[in-house]
Amino acid sequence: MIIKRSVLLALATLLWAGCDEDPSRGDLTQSDGEPAATDDGGTVPPAPDSGVGPGSDGQAPDASVWPTPAEQIKRLGHGINLGNMLEAPNEGEWGAKVEQPYLKAIADAGFQSVRVPIRWSNHAAAAAPYAIDATFAARVDEVVGWALAQNLSVIINIHHYDEIQGDPAGHKARLLALWQQIAQRFKDASPRLMFELLNEPHDSLTPTLWNGALVDTLAVVRKTNPRRTVLVGPGQWNGIGSLKDLVLPADDNLIVTVHFYSPFWFTHSGASWAGNQPAGAVWSGDQQQQDELRKELQVASDWSTQHKIPIHVGEFGAYEKADQASRPKWTAFVVQEFNKRGFAWSYWEFCSGFGAYDPQAGAWRHELLAALSP
Repeated sequence: MIIKRSVLLALATLLWAGCDEDPSRGDLTQSDGEPAATDDGGTVPPAPDSGVGPGSDGQAPDASVWPTPAEQIKRLGHGINLGNMLEAPNEGEWGAKVEQPYLKAIADAGFQSVRVPIRWSNHAAAAAPYAIDATFAARVDEVVGWALAQNLSVIINIHHYDEIQGDPAGHKARLLALWQQIAQRFKDASPRLMFELLNEPHDSLTPTLWNGALVDTLAVVRKTNPRRTVLVGPGQWNGIGSLKDLVLPADDNLIVTVHFYSPFWFTHSGASWAGNQPAGAVWSGDQQQQDELRKELQVASDWSTQHKIPIHVGEFGAYEKADQASRPKWTAFVVQEFNKRGFAWSYWEFCSGFGAYDPQAGAWRHELLAALSP
């Protein structure tokens, strides 16, 4: 089995490396840790520290305080996504902005973590050295700081990097440069901050190419964050069915993340961006429907047991145009199944179309909140 994994990983890495127009270019960091020259002769600028540290002294976390992935899964526990905010083309364009009281409301409701989807690619230069906009980076610092101040664990990712899904070769160097800057920025942050390499690889970023890409991306992160917990999902939209194709490098600080939107005709009922599924879909929760979901989740559970890597369900939820009585019923059922299997999870999402919180009323939608409660 080890030989098979090594062969697959070597093949994936070679295919991904072949995405470079100049195969002699190497990765983005020299052996001494200094930024290497990029394709046009520039360098990736050193990112400033975020200032989001583990304590007031600003010192890097001691090696003894770094938790294992199994411990981090318990810390992540029951979480929620700050969706449609920082992963919009610009914050606010999709009707929601992160507000500091939201983080207190999340913590007060008993959630243990937040996942913060971030569209870094819309706030970085299109040409090498792909510098991230300083104002946007500072805004991410602020949001992460608000969450950590509420004693929440935090996941930040690269979200909606649509260009790399269609052109992996053309965006390989940019993906690595983005992570070099993000990782440098947060290298001294609390261990409660975790990185997720890329949301939902799909389309031209095939599972095989993604296996190679994640090796190089993780290597960039590890140069400045050797112990930080990193989340990696399979290809094909982080689907459970693609776990069989996921090949991971040897690394003791990984969590695998999957997304769960089954059955799609129900969870995306009335969603205009999802193939115009008919609105008002009802999930009755009969024995057959429950068994179908259990069967899919068991695939993830079995994979986790076999590979000894914990599972985080990074997204799940039912859209607001589905049958209203069915939404909390489905949510409560899948949460129960996640908990039985020891999965941590992040509901999609806080206050937009799937939202458990009503921002106009300034209050939780009680039936959904109850479904998400232990």
